[in-house]
Amino acid sequence: MAGELRIALGADHGGVQLKDAIVSHLGARSGVVISDLGTCDESVDYPDFADKVATAILDGTADLGILVCGTGIGISIRANRYDGIRAALVHNEFTAEMTKAHNNANVLCLGGRVVPTELALKLVDIWLDTPFEGGRHQKRIDKLG
Repeated sequence: MAGELRIALGADHGGVQLKDAIVSHLGARSGVVISDLGTCDESVDYPDFADKVATAILDGTADLGILVCGTGIGISIRANRYDGIRAALVHNEFTAEMTKAHNNANVLCLGGRVVPTELALKLVDIWLDTPFEGGRHQKRIDKLG
């Protein structure tokens, strides 16, 4: 269906509870198609889930991605190893807004052990609802590739 926003989500064991809350939250949002790429509760390696989400975006099966590990740091580092992925770790409303408005981040990263669920859901909404400003910011993004 045209107009749908396809979002791939992934997390390691340190972020699985927050990822599951985000999946439920996004399920109530109109026009969003969710691909939950794991994990469940077992101990896993965060790079594997960053790889899955980055690949989904780069192969066109997802438009955006959300990644969660314990701090969000490791999973954002791994996702940013891919050319064409702009993964941003956010902790507050301002960084959630600016990462889309100025950096047009296509992957939002959160720390399941450092960001409370209620705040994380708000950050997801801000990121999704903020338009990219383009202009001078596009020139800077072009230098990232």
